[in-house]
Amino acid sequence: MSDEKPTTVWADEDYVAAENRSFLSRLYTGTGAFDIVGKRKTWYTISAVIMLICILSMVFRGFTPGIDFQGGTQVSLPAASSSITTDSVSKVFADTLGQEPEAVQTAGSGSSATIQLRTETMSPEDAGKLAHALTDTFKPDLTLADVSSSDVSSTWGAEITRKMVIALLVFLVVVFVYIAVRFDREMSAAALVSLLFDVVVTAGAYSLVGWEVTPAMVIGLLTVLGFSVYDTVVVFDKVEENTRSVFATSRRTYGEQTNLAVNQTLMRSINTTVISVLPIIALMVIAVWMLGVGTLKDLALIQLVGVVVGTYSSVFLASPMLVSLKERRKDVKRHTAKVLARREKVASA
Repeated sequence: MSDEKPTTVWADEDYVAAENRSFLSRLYTGTGAFDIVGKRKTWYTISAVIMLICILSMVFRGFTPGIDFQGGTQVSLPAASSSITTDSVSKVFADTLGQEPEAVQTAGSGSSATIQLRTETMSPEDAGKLAHALTDTFKPDLTLADVSSSDVSSTWGAEITRKMVIALLVFLVVVFVYIAVRFDREMSAAALVSLLFDVVVTAGAYSLVGWEVTPAMVIGLLTVLGFSVYDTVVVFDKVEENTRSVFATSRRTYGEQTNLAVNQTLMRSINTTVISVLPIIALMVIAVWMLGVGTLKDLALIQLVGVVVGTYSSVFLASPMLVSLKERRKDVKRHTAKVLARREKVASA
């Protein structure tokens, strides 16, 4: 630990007592003097850099829309032998139709594994030509009955996107109103900034990975926003409790009381995150990698990133942002000046 005394966490004997404890003890008891609010400019910088990377990825790299959003034809066939691979199926497709497929992937594992090929909407003639070419290439392991194709309209995906945007806007309005009624306007504004960060970073991470955007990803995004709001409300509830009578004493500033609340809820946030992340990791390991259920990886990734980002934003962004907004108020400024003047008087005595 640095020898420099934090500026906004503890004062006087409280800081000295907390500093002498071990890291784990301070973390567990919530009296660790972790100067989160006092170093908020550092957290703002880190958050801004993360958001910038994600925004640049979304602008220049973009997203890979799934067939539900883009529309097209999906061809499925069992991987009945070692010769039926994504590369061999792509080659048959290119040789038969004179163009490359948009995506070819394996779903499932073992005897239940299938090859799924996605391309632009094909005519019935082209679909039949491709099916015959596949069976001729991979016979006797593959028959015409094993090859299936289905057309997916992009209309459904567009409708899902429209409903997602509406649901997201309604969600943000409800959150703002609830927190404004339950707490105050500054907390609502800080919570919305935190949620905006969650949306941008979670979507940006998906863009960086390059996985297809599916309805499962959309549903997962809305789910993790609920987790983030829950964690933020827990922290803000403790902040309200600690700052309820802050103007009645000149021992700590509003920022210090808020930082104390963050410290007191930090272990709870970590425990909640770990408990939430473990099943998601199990889903990715067992369902995706071991069983090969590729349709679940979209939901697992968005939830894993969202839970971690939601915890980060509620602790390192929402609470510091709340203090920055509160310190714009005249009564908070006067109280802070009063506390600092008292300390200076005690120090010079």
